[in-house]
Amino acid sequence: MKQRSILIKNSLVLATMDDSGREIKGGDIYIEGPEIKKTGKGLKVKADTFIDAKNCVVLPGFVNTHHHLYQTLTRNLPAVQDAKLFDWLVYLYKIWRHISPEAVYASTQAGLGELLLTGCTTSTDHLYVFPKKNSGRFIDTQISAAGEIGMRFHPTRGSMSRGRSKGGLPPDEVVQSEDFIMKDCERLVHKFHDKNKFAMTRIVMAPCSPFSVTTELLKLTAEMAKKWGVRMHTHLAETADEEAFCLKLFKMRPLDYMESAGWVSEGNAWFAHCVYINEKEAKRMGATGTGVAHCPSSNLRLGSGIAPIRTFLDNKVPVGLAVDGSASNDTSDMLGELRQCMLVHRVKSGVGSMSARDVFRIATRGGAEVLGRKDIGSIEPGKAADLAVFDVSGLDFAGSGSDPLASLLFCGAGHRTKYTIVNGKVVVKNGRLVNVDEFKLAEKVNKISKKLLTK
Repeated sequence: MKQRSILIKNSLVLATMDDSGREIKGGDIYIEGPEIKKTGKGLKVKADTFIDAKNCVVLPGFVNTHHHLYQTLTRNLPAVQDAKLFDWLVYLYKIWRHISPEAVYASTQAGLGELLLTGCTTSTDHLYVFPKKNSGRFIDTQISAAGEIGMRFHPTRGSMSRGRSKGGLPPDEVVQSEDFIMKDCERLVHKFHDKNKFAMTRIVMAPCSPFSVTTELLKLTAEMAKKWGVRMHTHLAETADEEAFCLKLFKMRPLDYMESAGWVSEGNAWFAHCVYINEKEAKRMGATGTGVAHCPSSNLRLGSGIAPIRTFLDNKVPVGLAVDGSASNDTSDMLGELRQCMLVHRVKSGVGSMSARDVFRIATRGGAEVLGRKDIGSIEPGKAADLAVFDVSGLDFAGSGSDPLASLLFCGAGHRTKYTIVNGKVVVKNGRLVNVDEFKLAEKVNKISKKLLTK
């Protein structure tokens, strides 16, 4: 059966993000099924669907490498608007222990919908809160929600095994045993993990953090991830408090501790944040292909610091961009995260240290590398048809036409795409979600959030 096709024509600029960094003025793209077949200028082909990209910048879809979608339900809470990480967590754990399958489904769609609307086509999620009641299929629920909305999805099966009674941070009622966690990881890998090209779902194993899991769980995860051929993910070196915790409990800095548990050698792991990593440690990460999910807005929001991203890039550390949880940002605005990344490193490492094009590469090719994918992250024949189409004809872009691509980060009042395409399917059209009614979804999330906070 012939696959449906799409022709995108007349773009103001087509930023391929391929190895040459090619940018095609007036560029066209021809898509068949999930795959990009042709790129160039003046393509003479027929297609089932025609998209006129006049006055638009076309980019590969962005890749979000770290999130906590359930936190969409607890955004902007006054009690923790000005709290640092550990205090913020202690307060929110009391609320999160009441999340339900309905809450997981709605919050997953809300967060992913916001990502799709701002140019992101692939997202991870780190769900690590599993209350004793009704949480056995939380990841399955997320995968179903992502499938309906149309997002390419890498759920990371989070876990916490070190509760307060064992010197950890989380309450014991959301902690699980190592045996239970590993059995569920095995179930999810066998049921959902797709190793094929253009896979829409891949499973990741993701103990929460050094202060919420046991060393045994970290070692078991490293052993089984290698056996099952999946990647690993966790938070690391996010705050000075975490560094002090590791030095006191393990007599090691955070990266040394993770290396002792088998996480810094196989090139199959990436860490969220990495604010407190020095250059010597960055060299080890680069040499082993250990990646970073950079979360600039969250790190600023919680006062955690600014990660040394220029140092990571100079040492060939794989770096992707991430919005982090919707209670520590408090948004899933992917294009906004790109702008934040560009600006904050001009303070951290100098005004010339982070160009707009550096950021676009981190958010596309960088994210693909962090997730171990070679089929996404650029616009070229043979790659997945994951695209973000931004209209730059509005008043908020007036006067910026000398560099339309960079104008997306330097200018603009709204961050919605005109079109977002995932795996060859249009999931955002004229700035609105195609598969889900976003107004009804927002109403549903607000009701669930109110119910959760009342508990």
